[in-house]
Amino acid sequence: MIILGIESSCDETSAAVVRMEQGKRQILSNIVASQIETHRLYGGVVPEIASRAHIEAVSRITYEALEVAGVSLSDVECVAVTSHPGLIGALLVGVNFAKSLAYSRNIPLVPVNHVKAHVAAAYLEYEDLEPPFLALVVSGGHTSFYRVDGYTDFCEIGSTRDDAAGEAFDKIGRVIGMPYPGGAAMDKLAYEGDASAIKLPSPALMGDTLDFSFSGLKTATLNYINSERQKGVEPSHEDITASYTRTIVDAIVKKTDMALSASGARSLVLAGGVAANSHIRRGLTELCEKRGVHFCKPSMSLCSDNAAMVAAAGYFEYLSGNFADTSLNASAAD
Repeated sequence: MIILGIESSCDETSAAVVRMEQGKRQILSNIVASQIETHRLYGGVVPEIASRAHIEAVSRITYEALEVAGVSLSDVECVAVTSHPGLIGALLVGVNFAKSLAYSRNIPLVPVNHVKAHVAAAYLEYEDLEPPFLALVVSGGHTSFYRVDGYTDFCEIGSTRDDAAGEAFDKIGRVIGMPYPGGAAMDKLAYEGDASAIKLPSPALMGDTLDFSFSGLKTATLNYINSERQKGVEPSHEDITASYTRTIVDAIVKKTDMALSASGARSLVLAGGVAANSHIRRGLTELCEKRGVHFCKPSMSLCSDNAAMVAAAGYFEYLSGNFADTSLNASAAD
């Protein structure tokens, strides 16, 4: 089956053509138009600007994706589009474009949950992966555990109660002058500092819960930075980054260990933009090797928002009969 995927949930417009069949999954094209340079001027994503940029890019990159894949619209058997969650204005661009395209060509339209799409990225590179398994989605808006009982059957068993890990990285990165997005720059800088230099509170909530809370960690780190600056001292950015990163990684590894025990899963899928963080990948690799768990971590290009993952998720939604018509709307919530 040839699937055209459309993604516009935040600040990246993407279109991809993916071939999904029993035992064969192939990315024919995966075009991404990034808005990082635009939003870097503001230190974060500006929703209205993001929406306008999607409008300018979505048609162009869709035809580019078809051309790179060597297929025409007549070859496309399904259009899959991210319908939720995300920035509502940004989502509406992709949803309305996909609806118009599918309706005009009489192609089945499938709505896709953005979080499920991130998890589905693993199917493109791990062809032996099949449910049930445990998924950990770490991004700017999510830090959540899901028990994946079927290709479209997800059960959240743990999450953050406030901010997400990606937002936490970006916030402190911005405070110490890291270029946007701060998380990527902090990943590199953390290798240059002393991870034990600053004692910080763990975002892993105490007890049997699998939940996180990153607000206290952010506040404690901000207080430390401000306290040092009030003394006329600029604290070591390397030590801050190393200590901050280690605290987050330790918390994620701890809760993942608990989640694996609670779910009994023999496979772990790491997904989401922050899944590209090398420290998190290393920590979870060591945990899975210790436990004898199959660890699936998509390539860096499939961690960030992209349409290939949307097409992969759309394939399984198609098989489950989850079709949409022109009444499909976008939603900011899960």
